[in-house]
Amino acid sequence: MKNVELETIVSLCKRRGFIYQGSEVYGGLSGTWDYGPLGVSLKRNIINLWWKMFVDARQDMYGVDAAILMNSQVWKASGHVDTFTDPLVECSNCHGRFREDKIDTNKCPTCGKASPFGPARQFNMMFKTNVGPVDDESSISYLRPETAQGIFTNFKNVVDCFYPDMPFGIAQVGKAFRNEISPRDFIFRSREFEQMEIEYFVHPDKWEEAFENWRQLVWQWVEALGLPKESVHELEVPETDRAHYSKRTIDFEFDFPIGRDELLGLAYRTDFDLSNIQNSSGKNMEYRPKDDSPSYVPHVIEPSFGLERAVMAVLCSAYQEDEVNGEKRSYLKLPYHLAPVRVAVSPLLKNKPELIDKAREVYEMLKTEFGNVMWDDNGNIGKRYRRQDEIGTPYCVVVDFETIEGDTTDTVTVRHRDTTKQERVSISDLKNYLAK
Repeated sequence: MKNVELETIVSLCKRRGFIYQGSEVYGGLSGTWDYGPLGVSLKRNIINLWWKMFVDARQDMYGVDAAILMNSQVWKASGHVDTFTDPLVECSNCHGRFREDKIDTNKCPTCGKASPFGPARQFNMMFKTNVGPVDDESSISYLRPETAQGIFTNFKNVVDCFYPDMPFGIAQVGKAFRNEISPRDFIFRSREFEQMEIEYFVHPDKWEEAFENWRQLVWQWVEALGLPKESVHELEVPETDRAHYSKRTIDFEFDFPIGRDELLGLAYRTDFDLSNIQNSSGKNMEYRPKDDSPSYVPHVIEPSFGLERAVMAVLCSAYQEDEVNGEKRSYLKLPYHLAPVRVAVSPLLKNKPELIDKAREVYEMLKTEFGNVMWDDNGNIGKRYRRQDEIGTPYCVVVDFETIEGDTTDTVTVRHRDTTKQERVSISDLKNYLAK
């Protein structure tokens, strides 16, 4: 994995239907990506795993799905209108525009000239739009640059409806949009992406305990994704580099093919957001304890997970190369619970009706049971194995002549992706065998 190149992952994703360039038929749109059938399945499996671990399996978590368009006051109160900026510079030769802190300003990345760059100016990354038929200052809104504010603006609603015990969290999965100056490195930095975020509300005196607990939970998430621990690193972010609202931040970085960079973040946001909402809206954001102790504005621990970066890390970690029968093989060693296709069913030959009919029976049985099961009769059996290996399918089930005649009637060949070993399994035991 350490030697895999980004181009290898990009090529595999395009060739096998994971990820395509956005609007590709019209020449594409920079910083946008479309997910094909296998990419959608992988993303959904990651989201479901996240929701199961951090919401459904807990008693202190509540889910919301806030609107993408929000009142512009949200972004003024949060500081995004004034501070959500990156430094932009322009090449005096080709007039290409770049993020100053991500390039060598001695040489233009586009034209290669040593032309001087103009002075840096701050560029707000929010996508501005207008709501309704009137295009004026009163109708301005923004595509949300993060999902967190949709959680904070619903804090009072959740408390009023459910009156949860403290501490508790609110979770959300959804789209966010940033007008990146120079999106790059495949899906790592794009203009449209998905976040899986939690705002965990705590008593001001309890934040350190909660922060440490979530730090350990992040490592459990790393393990659940199948990422090698030695490829994930904690970076204690110094005060000068932290967001303005944060009193402590740990970036969890991953060894991507592009180098070590942020996979997810864990931040202590204090009471910054709820206090700003209280001051700006005039609505009381204090939590009233059930034991009648003094009310307080809760402080917040924020574990923030980027879905696309999780997808990229999973694909890079899973990519393997070996040799089978003297031939080079590439495959995705995906955890079973993340694999877009968990089982592929094939007849040994596609010109034998008796094999096809029996294979269809097996396919329909497994499809009903597991859902993400693929029918594959394209090419010879060796090519099918290689194709399924490359998309990370853990098991291939083959209906052959032994299935329909002889002493092994009603058994199939099950072939394992990682070892390429094959074994006979009775059709009646097949569901239990694959479920294990």
